[in-house]
Parts: sequence; structure tokens; C-alpha cells
Amino acid sequence: MQDADCLASLERQIQRLMSLSARLAEENRSLRRRLDALAQDRAQLIQKNEQARSRLEAMIDRLRTLEHGD
Repeated sequence: MQDADCLASLERQIQRLMSLSARLAEENRSLRRRLDALAQDRAQLIQKNEQARSRLEAMIDRLRTLEHGD
């Protein structure tokens, strides 16, 4: 009977580990999707920042030109 108890215990432990493995695999996939989305968001924000910087530098140049043109 003791061998049967050990086997049943081992089976339960294997089932728990398989369940944990599946849960962690899904969590990993979810985190990778989130990481990809965040990387895309970051790239877009960097691009918008560069565009804003360029527009601001152009405005500053125009203001300097007007200032020196007087």
C-alpha cells in the first residue's frame, strides 16, 4: 500500500508541476506580447519627441532670424 501512496503522491506532484508549467508559459507569452507593445509605444514616442524637437528648433531659428532682422 505504501508504494501506491508514493505513486499517487508523485502523480499529484507531477500534475501540479504540469499545471504550473502551463500557467507560467501563458504568463511568459503574455509578458512578451506586453513587452512588444511597450517597445512599439516607446518607438512612437521617440519619433514624436524628435518631430517636436525639430519643430521647436525651427521656431527658435525663425525667432532668431526675426530678432536679427530688426
